[in-house]
Amino acid sequence: MSALNPQQREAIRYLDGPLLVLAGAGSGKTRVITQKIAYLARECGFAPRHIAAITFTNKAAREMQERVGKELGSAVAGELQISTFHALGVRILREEAKALGYKPRFSIFDTADCAGILGETVNTTDKSALRRAQAIISNWKNALMTPEAALAAARDEHEKLAARAWFSYEATLKAYQAVDFDDLIALPVKLFREHPAIADKWQNRLRYLLIDEYQDTNAGQYQLLKLLTGVRAQFTAVGDDDQAIYGWRGADIENLRSLPAEFPALKVIKLEQNYRSTVRILKAANNVIAHNDKLFDKKLWSELGHGEQITVTAYRDNEAEAEGVVMQLQAHRFETQSRFKDYAILYRSNHQARIFEEYLRDHRIPYLLSGGKSFFDKAEIKDITAYLRLLANEDDDPAFIRAATTPKRGIGAATLQALGAYAGERHLSLFAAVFEEGFAHSLRASQLEPLLQFCRFIRRFQERAGSEPAQQALPDLLKAIDYEGYLYDHDDERAAAARWANVGEFAEWINKKGEADGSTLIDLTQSIALINLLDKQNAEEFDGVQLSTLHAAKGLEYRHVFLVGVEEGILPHRESLDPTKLQEERRLMYVGITRAQLSLRVSYCERRKQAREMIPSEPSRFIAEMGADDIRRRGGKENAVADKATSGARLDKLRAMLAGGKK
Repeated sequence: MSALNPQQREAIRYLDGPLLVLAGAGSGKTRVITQKIAYLARECGFAPRHIAAITFTNKAAREMQERVGKELGSAVAGELQISTFHALGVRILREEAKALGYKPRFSIFDTADCAGILGETVNTTDKSALRRAQAIISNWKNALMTPEAALAAARDEHEKLAARAWFSYEATLKAYQAVDFDDLIALPVKLFREHPAIADKWQNRLRYLLIDEYQDTNAGQYQLLKLLTGVRAQFTAVGDDDQAIYGWRGADIENLRSLPAEFPALKVIKLEQNYRSTVRILKAANNVIAHNDKLFDKKLWSELGHGEQITVTAYRDNEAEAEGVVMQLQAHRFETQSRFKDYAILYRSNHQARIFEEYLRDHRIPYLLSGGKSFFDKAEIKDITAYLRLLANEDDDPAFIRAATTPKRGIGAATLQALGAYAGERHLSLFAAVFEEGFAHSLRASQLEPLLQFCRFIRRFQERAGSEPAQQALPDLLKAIDYEGYLYDHDDERAAAARWANVGEFAEWINKKGEADGSTLIDLTQSIALINLLDKQNAEEFDGVQLSTLHAAKGLEYRHVFLVGVEEGILPHRESLDPTKLQEERRLMYVGITRAQLSLRVSYCERRKQAREMIPSEPSRFIAEMGADDIRRRGGKENAVADKATSGARLDKLRAMLAGGKK
């Protein structure tokens, strides 16, 4: 406690009612949450199993678990419920599945599985239409609407199509004994509302709740929290209204605004001391966010010194910007003897990364691209791993559905719906249900035969997959299902060749692992699920420049930040200019500024290449809002003379350093 500031100590010790901790960027909120968990367990008599901490990402949950483990020991930390909202939802639903008509081993379908069901429901292969329908249904589920209410409220043809599809989509999921990602919040809310005794049970089990990133909660998550806390209202919500940047995916800042009204006894504690950034960076951030309407007034401050001036650079076009940023980064790294991982290039939208990647590659600078698609997330790799998962575990229902329908083998949606309904009633896996006599009587022979053929094929191959070396079994599996032929039948030649090359790369990886370890295909299937996790752990040790969208960078910090493409139409985005959306765009700028610890460089282009045209650009209004006191401007016509002099002096300094190094 002695290392904490007075506000942090007060937030940890306060237990007299519901508490909202307004934690500014870099103000030590994770430390407050972990120390409060330790305080509750060590000094306040709360059994660890009665304490729950809820956050938004697996990474944040893992970090919290590790920190608490250091405070309380890993055995005690293991009794705590530290998880994401969705992981908590899974835990509740597994235990209470029967009350909602599910078996405890219900399946959780990913976005691709759900798109497949929705595609058959709306009878389209148009991926953009499918994505739009998925997003609409997801927003409705997060808002806790029903299909009936959605159909009545639909405003245009897209929403009407999505609402009509939702009925069949929901019925198909239930028939498969499956849920989607959004159900992991919506179904526990439904459960607690319809079964008060079950709600009481969970309120008694989770007696103190700590909620991280509270400003990012949506309507469903807010209702789940209210139902979990009950009349006791023993909770600490930690959030920052100035970092609410996820409105586009259903997060509702009104959840923060309504807390004092919903909980009249609510105490509010502000954490305003920043332990991350210099005074100049915080001054610019405070200046920008001051233009927004304030839910709660707060101002960040720091004892880390004034720091470097912030530079704002105007570039001729986006080619010049990418080249200039990479050259500046190299020069600064050379001067300060920094690591590549100390630098981040942040931008509003994913498409802006491509040109920076090109220049970093040209200069042989290592980098990491956040939000890039993992190799194991590619559809063709997921298709093959579905077979491997099913070979390893016949009861893996999502794997069964994906493998049974990819490639197509005469097993249609109606057959799978009938199988799902039967399996649900009998509490069996889909695979086991195929061989039941009762199920055989419910189908025509023409429907049953393809299912039996598929399951017998899996059974035959299971023996080989569990006994033969992997490098023998996998090529035979790919040949038996004719996956290469399937790709060329469903894609144009170039796309099919690229996807088949990915499968070849995957097979080569399996072969190498099989040869090195003497493993069977079944053995290797167990390790595939860990690969993404291992990749991400290794990525944290990797010395490379971080390329990231502003959304993906929230919660992270870097010693030196390049905030690029800060132009009207990009940040703020051209489709976000109405007052509410503009305030969220300003919060996005605030998040970008407050990622920087020691230096911040902002840049924009005077014209930007779009398709084959050069379009004139204007600097973002947010640059002017940063103020002028601590800003050094470079580039652009009005700064050309001063910039030339600065560049000359810098070049002379670099030459002198290089000459000294040669001696």
